[in-house]
Amino acid sequence: MKPIQLISPVDGRVYAERMPLSPEAAETVVARAKAAQKPWAARPLEDRIALVKAGVAKLNAMSEVVVEELAWQMGRPTRYGGEFGGVNARTDYMASIAAKTLAPEMVEDSAQFRRFLAREPVGVVFIIAPWNYPYLTTINTLVPALIAGNTVVLKHASQTLLVGERLAEAFHAAGVPEDVFQNVVLDHATTEALIAKRSFGFVNFTGSVAGGAAIERAAAGTFTPLGLELGGKDPGYVREDANLDVAVDVLMDGAMYNAGQCCCGIERIYVHEKLFDSFVEKSVAWVGQLKLGNPFDASTTLGPMAHKRFAQTVRDQTAEAIAKGAKPLLDPKTFADDGGAYLAPQILVNVDHSMRVMREESFGPVVGIMPVKTDEEAIRLMNDSPYGLTASIWTQDYETAERIGAQIETGTVFMNRADYLDPALTWTGVKDTGRGTSLSYLGFHSVTRPKSYHLKKV
Repeated sequence: MKPIQLISPVDGRVYAERMPLSPEAAETVVARAKAAQKPWAARPLEDRIALVKAGVAKLNAMSEVVVEELAWQMGRPTRYGGEFGGVNARTDYMASIAAKTLAPEMVEDSAQFRRFLAREPVGVVFIIAPWNYPYLTTINTLVPALIAGNTVVLKHASQTLLVGERLAEAFHAAGVPEDVFQNVVLDHATTEALIAKRSFGFVNFTGSVAGGAAIERAAAGTFTPLGLELGGKDPGYVREDANLDVAVDVLMDGAMYNAGQCCCGIERIYVHEKLFDSFVEKSVAWVGQLKLGNPFDASTTLGPMAHKRFAQTVRDQTAEAIAKGAKPLLDPKTFADDGGAYLAPQILVNVDHSMRVMREESFGPVVGIMPVKTDEEAIRLMNDSPYGLTASIWTQDYETAERIGAQIETGTVFMNRADYLDPALTWTGVKDTGRGTSLSYLGFHSVTRPKSYHLKKV
């Protein structure tokens, strides 16, 4: 077997290297997780919640090293301080609703019958986590899975190999048994073989459409529940009644933050024709203030993309669009674009949906902006995508946002905000964005199964 290497986007060196587990060692991990699950589930819910929250607290105590490692692994500027705000908020919310969500629902409790619906853990939960928000995306499933009484096996992306190790270190230090939460390094073949053997009660994968399809093929015939979050091409729609300055600020941040490497980042924008010129002018000025550079420099606001091949995908999409008539509004020469992982941001106009940059996921700091005349035209264009994760509508009243949102094929509708997860609202998508749900009370439903009790006295 070949070692899995983590190439740092900061300087191109091998930052970490790990040997993947052999198939036999991987099966041993699963066996240990299965053996540990029932004793873990037998612990009082309050104890499991306390241990999970203690694990997150231990992770917070590692913030300095975690932030530095994130910069080396995937390029996020250290000025942004990691992902602790979201990690803590999601953990606290899921812990706060656990007792109510997991409590049995009594139908009848009489002298003759006791009938109720219960939820029980699925067993072993397998998390296959991505590199772009490596702690947040793991926490989304890890926290409810452990609280609900499951054991967890985590396989992290090769680009963020150290994240799984840090999570395991923190949770074990807090008292979560080592067999209850195991971090593993696996190659694709071993991963798929484990799934095909029905090793898990639930598999959660966040990544590419191709990766999700591979997971589905591996699980075919096993009836293993899957959660698949496979990205997006999220639109923003700026109506004539929008607050222009706020729309520019939020949508440009949504397009450029994390070097555009957000599943729910803004990748295409439709602006009412009366606001179009002003919106574009203000957007160019906003993005022009970004500083592309070394993520350890406190003045850097835009770090490198996680890998030079990801940056090349964005360059190719942009070049193809320009060749078809799109107009770039930013000069890459004014940024520290090195032709590799350090990619200059770009805004494109004169774009249309014949261009890949307006239909395929870019996952980088580029956004196309089109003028529209009506809500109906904007809705048609927003739906003209194989993805459906979030949509951002800019208007002055709830009713308009709800009316438009009801016609958009998406998992989340935002009004006057973008690129945000509310742990009280479920995170889900349609079309090639995948299937399944996380966060909210439904996030507990993903990692538990319903069980009916019909008890009669005779």
